[in-house]
Amino acid sequence: MKVLVINCGSSSLKFQLIDASTEELIAKGLCERIGIEGSVIGYTPTGGEKIEKEIPMPDHNKAISLVIECLTDANTGVVKDLSEIGAVGHRIVHGGEKFTKSVVINDEVIKAIEDVSELAPLHNPANLIGVRACMDLMPGTPMVAVFDTAFHQTMPEEAYMYALPYEYYEKYKVRRYGFHGTSHAYVSSRAAEILGKKIEDLNIIVCHLGNGASVSAVKGGKCIDTSMGLTPLEGLIMGTRSGDLDPAVIEFIAGKENMSAAEVVNVLNKKSGVLGMSNNVSSDFRDLEEGYNKNEAGCVRAIDGFVYRVAKYIGAYNVALGGADVICFTAGVGENSAFVREKLMKKIECLGVKLDADANGKRGEEIAISTSDSKVTCMVIPTNEELAIARDTYALCK
Repeated sequence: MKVLVINCGSSSLKFQLIDASTEELIAKGLCERIGIEGSVIGYTPTGGEKIEKEIPMPDHNKAISLVIECLTDANTGVVKDLSEIGAVGHRIVHGGEKFTKSVVINDEVIKAIEDVSELAPLHNPANLIGVRACMDLMPGTPMVAVFDTAFHQTMPEEAYMYALPYEYYEKYKVRRYGFHGTSHAYVSSRAAEILGKKIEDLNIIVCHLGNGASVSAVKGGKCIDTSMGLTPLEGLIMGTRSGDLDPAVIEFIAGKENMSAAEVVNVLNKKSGVLGMSNNVSSDFRDLEEGYNKNEAGCVRAIDGFVYRVAKYIGAYNVALGGADVICFTAGVGENSAFVREKLMKKIECLGVKLDADANGKRGEEIAISTSDSKVTCMVIPTNEELAIARDTYALCK
């Protein structure tokens, strides 16, 4: 079965077509600047050249129709018609408590996703736009929702409850949910496969380190804690997100800057993180690494702060797990920055971690970067959220 995977943002749309029975990538692409002047679609069939076109995309319906045109093009397409696509898998950021696993989309599911959209106002509405656009253009094709939050629904109450009046949980479901679930699930499962061990026998810490970043503790294949919270703002320092801070900061800054609470939260989401710490040098870790090597104060402050926070979470989750067997690094920074990984490994040497410098210097590979006598196995595993979505979609629709 060919599965089309859609990851829809407010102004972008990533897609992949995967043969779910063999797990081979058939084609992939990206629509950018949807609803904005200068819209671009990029499309690459496996084994072929990348095709990029600047074409108006006033809305997501148009973007989806362009995706279909690319996939079915007589010269560069990979399917003859839409009947060859057996199902569509959609990434949905927030599923609240209702969804503990992926589900086939129907009207009831759409309503439930809408009901928790206030918990992810930047993401869920955009995700649903993609769902509806596909339903309009591909009527009769099964649609599946794969939730970022689902993997973390195995957390015990002690991990997900906030120390707030309990009525806020009862009335509004205010609690820790966690995100990047498809990535954490894929990477932890893949680590067990590579090591030739049963995941039920392993304690794994997954560090998803990118512009958005989170750490999770996975015991026997189930998440028992994760760093992101009610929203993706909590936890690690990220590209533009502050991560953990004293909640009183919001009131303090609001008073000093004559801002509303919502305006301050916008600053915490979009102007903070390593961007803010570096004094607006960049939210891109490649730029920060370059500045760090030139001893630029803002870059040093941002990188050191980020590494410290990740190391602190690793230490905490080592305790939560009763000792980690494996630590995995994934996502943009985790997969590609040997510099950040080396600094992190040095920070956690107290756990018995020993770095293999030669292995750490490699890029884009599934590889152990710890020595054979390291107490904890440390690995780089490139994430594949699209494949994880395709797997769930195939399992529900085959």
